[in-house]
Amino acid sequence: MTSTRRMPAEWEPQTALWLSWPVSMHIWPQKHEAIAEKFAEITAAASRFQRVNINAEEDAHVGIRNQLRHAKAVWENIWLYDHPTNDVWCRDHGPIYIKEDGQVRVTNWNFNAWGGKFEPWDLDNATPPRIAEALGQPCDSYDVILEGGGIEVNGAGVMLTTTPVLLNPNRNPGLSMADYESIFADALGIKEIVWLPTELPNDDTDGHIDNLARFFAEDAVLCVSSQRTPALKDNHEILKARFGQVVELPLPDPIFNTKGEELPASYANYVVINGAVLTPVFGQKTTDQWAIGTLKDCFPDRKIVPIDCRLLLEEGGALHCISANEPA
Repeated sequence: MTSTRRMPAEWEPQTALWLSWPVSMHIWPQKHEAIAEKFAEITAAASRFQRVNINAEEDAHVGIRNQLRHAKAVWENIWLYDHPTNDVWCRDHGPIYIKEDGQVRVTNWNFNAWGGKFEPWDLDNATPPRIAEALGQPCDSYDVILEGGGIEVNGAGVMLTTTPVLLNPNRNPGLSMADYESIFADALGIKEIVWLPTELPNDDTDGHIDNLARFFAEDAVLCVSSQRTPALKDNHEILKARFGQVVELPLPDPIFNTKGEELPASYANYVVINGAVLTPVFGQKTTDQWAIGTLKDCFPDRKIVPIDCRLLLEEGGALHCISANEPA
């Protein structure tokens, strides 16, 4: 019997967007109130289009509700779950969803905080089965380290990923490209993997695809480009040789942390939801507008909702990194 197992594209209909709330004071300790306000802003924006599910320990729920009321969230679209996490990066520690025979299923992979970089991660690693149990969803577990931000799919069996992440010995030492192709075929219904070689500088994830290239249709890809990182042309050439349409997306001008290190800012770290694209902007009028215009062209039937992500970027991520999409 032919398997119908398939990982949906992000632009397909969704039931909810998952977020993991910044409850711990260890998360942005000097700016904890500001980051909670930013999460409330993002949640409110998403709630105007669809349901938002929030992971947070129960003791924090009253405070979160107050923050969301202040942000004017659409309350009937907000659901809170007693799921404590170590950090906020739900794309990577949250569930990776598939559909099989019309049923939504959770795939549960191991999470080790991008190669053991940031302890602890025990609560994060337990998140997908907790979500599956809470919602009564079937859950398939795999003894393989994988982050959702490390893969991108077109809903028709094609995946984009990067060699600096999946072939990094800090994830699954010994696994080859062929091993991953077999694993993802069985687990996610993937028929083809396109491997990209070049990452953004100073990316704690070692080069997640959601900062580099994103599908906006089955045969169409957005790809970041910058004269500052000429090696990104290698990604572009690989994509151009495989897909019918490759659209360049600019990178913002360099943004640095307090140590003078360039941060991995990328307009590709947008998140698609029902009727909208939540789009990171970085306080740079020219490149922000260029990116917004490009996304409008690629998603003409969706509202582009810009959200300033400079605060999120201080910890290395943006909108796609903090969210996980649950398909309908």
